[in-house]
Amino acid sequence: MDRGLGTARLTQPMAVPKQKQSHARTNKRRSTHKIEAPRLATCPQCHSPRLPHRVCPECGYYGGREVVPPQG
Repeated sequence: MDRGLGTARLTQPMAVPKQKQSHARTNKRRSTHKIEAPRLATCPQCHSPRLPHRVCPECGYYGGREVVPPQG
C-alpha cells in the first residue's frame, strides 16, 4: 500500500554557510596545498639518489639483490 510520501518531505535541506569565508581564512586553509619536491633516498649499493621503495635506476638493485639489469 502506497502512502503517497513524496521525496520532498524526506530529504534534508543542504548545509549552507551563513557568512562568506574571509580571504585570510581561505589562504590559511590553502597554505598546505603546495607541491613538494620528491623525497630521495640513497642507494645502499652505488650511493646514487633514488626514490624510496623503488629499484635504483643506476645499478638495478633493490633490497640487496639485482632485480633488473642496469641501464646505460
